[in-house]
Amino acid sequence: MKALRDILYGVRIQEVVGNTSASVSAVHFDSRKADKSSVFVATKGVTHDAHSFIPQVIAAGCKNIVCERAENPVAGVNYIVVDSSAKSLGIMASNFYDNPSSELKLVGITGTNGKTTTATLLYELFQQLGYVCGKITTVENAIGKTIVPSTHTTPDAVSLNALLREMRNEGCDYCFMEVSSHAVDQERIAGLHFAGAVFTNLTHDHLDYHLTFKDYLNAKKKFFDNLPTSAFSLTNKDDKNGLVMLQNTRAKQYTYAMKSVADYKVKIIENLLSGLVLNMDGSEIWTKLIGHFNAYNLLAVYAVAILLDQKKDEVLLALSRLGSVNGRFEYVISPSGITVIVDYAHTPDALLNVLQTVDSIRTKNEQVITVVGCGGDRDKAKRPLMAAAACDWSDKVVLTSDNPRSEDPDQIIADMMTGVGGHHFKKTMKVTDRYEAIKSALMMSNTGDIILVAGKGHETYQEIKGVKHDFDDKKVIDELITKLEK
Repeated sequence: MKALRDILYGVRIQEVVGNTSASVSAVHFDSRKADKSSVFVATKGVTHDAHSFIPQVIAAGCKNIVCERAENPVAGVNYIVVDSSAKSLGIMASNFYDNPSSELKLVGITGTNGKTTTATLLYELFQQLGYVCGKITTVENAIGKTIVPSTHTTPDAVSLNALLREMRNEGCDYCFMEVSSHAVDQERIAGLHFAGAVFTNLTHDHLDYHLTFKDYLNAKKKFFDNLPTSAFSLTNKDDKNGLVMLQNTRAKQYTYAMKSVADYKVKIIENLLSGLVLNMDGSEIWTKLIGHFNAYNLLAVYAVAILLDQKKDEVLLALSRLGSVNGRFEYVISPSGITVIVDYAHTPDALLNVLQTVDSIRTKNEQVITVVGCGGDRDKAKRPLMAAAACDWSDKVVLTSDNPRSEDPDQIIADMMTGVGGHHFKKTMKVTDRYEAIKSALMMSNTGDIILVAGKGHETYQEIKGVKHDFDDKKVIDELITKLEK
C-alpha cells in the first residue's frame, strides 16, 4: 500500500475535491480493473475518453479519482483534478514503483528506423561486458536473460514502471528501450529518468496518427526537450533532422555520422554478405552485420557504450561478436544457392536502405526479387512509395498482403500499384496470399538470385479482420525451400 499523497508527488494538481490521505494498492487507467483499494486515472485516448467511465468506476467501489474535470462529484469520493491525466499517470506510476528508472541507467532510442536493432545490440553488448541488463523493444522485452513477451513498442506507463522495477530487483544495471513517437505523444514515458537518448533517423511513417510530418518530428523532439542536464543526447548528424533534436535539450550533446564531421565517426571499408569491415572511431573491426544502415546502428551502439564510460578496446571486441537481430536482414541460402533475406522494413526509407544494401553486395549477374506488402489501418500515403522503392531497386516485384487488419488486402495492393510506373508494370506481380507470394518468388528464382521478403520480419502472425493467424516468414521460407528443392 502507498499513500495517495506520495504517489501524487510531482503531479501538477489544479484542485482537490476531498483529500489525498487514502492508501492505495494499485494505480489503474483501465476502468475494468479499478476497485476500492486503487486509484483510477481517467486518461483521454485516441478513441475513448476514460472520464465517461468514472461513474462505473465509482460504482465498483473506487474512491480515488485522478481526472482533468470533476463533473457531478459524488460524496465520499476523492477527486484530484490535474492538467494532464496522461502525464500524471506516468509520474504516479513511477512514484508507485519507487522510481525504478532512477536506480539504473536507462537509455532510450527513438527514430523511424533502427530503434529495435540499436536497443537490442546495446543489450547484447552490455551483457557481453558483464552487466545484467534489461531491454524493451518491439520484438521482445528482457529482464537479464529472461525473455518477457512484448505487446507494444513502448508499454503503457504502469506496465513500463512495473517492468523497470522488476529489472532493478533482478539486479539490472542498465536498460535499453525503444521510445516510439506514440509513447512520447501519449506521455507513456512521463516520470522516467533517462541517462541518455539516441536519435537514429526520421522518415515517412505514422502519419495516420500524427497527421503531419512536423507533428511526427516534434513528438521525437519532445523526448530530447525533456531530458535532464545529467543525461546525454546522441543524434545522427547525417540525418537532416538530427540536429533539430538537440535544439532545446538540456542534456549534454553528441553527434555520430558517416558523412559529416561528428564526435563519433564510422567508415565502411568492405560491405559483404558475410559482414562489414569498418573503421570505427579510428579502429578497424569486422562485424557479422550487413549494410550501411547497420554501420550507423553499430556506431550509435559504440558511442553510447563510450558515453556510459566503457573501455574502447572492450567495446570494439564485443561489437565484433554481435549477431543479427531477429527479423532484421536475416538470410538463408537454399541448397540450390538462392539467398532469401527476411527484413522488417515497413517504411519507404527502410525498404530503400535494405534494397540499396542488397544492390551493394550483388554481382549484377543475378535477379533481385522483392516480396512486399503494406499494413492495413495505417499510413496510406506510404503505400505507393513502398512499391516505387521496390520497383526501382528490384528486377521483379511481388506485391502481397502484410497485416491487412480491417482493410481489404486487394485494395491495399491497389494503393501500392499507384506507385508503380508504367515502365515497371511488366516486372510487377500481384499475389494477395502471402504464402503464395513467397512461393511465386522462389519458383521464379534461379541459382545465385536474391529474394527479399520485407515488411513483417520478426512477426509470427498475420492479422486479418481482427484475427491473428499464425504466419512466420522465416518458417514459411524454410518450408517452401524444403518442398521446392527436394
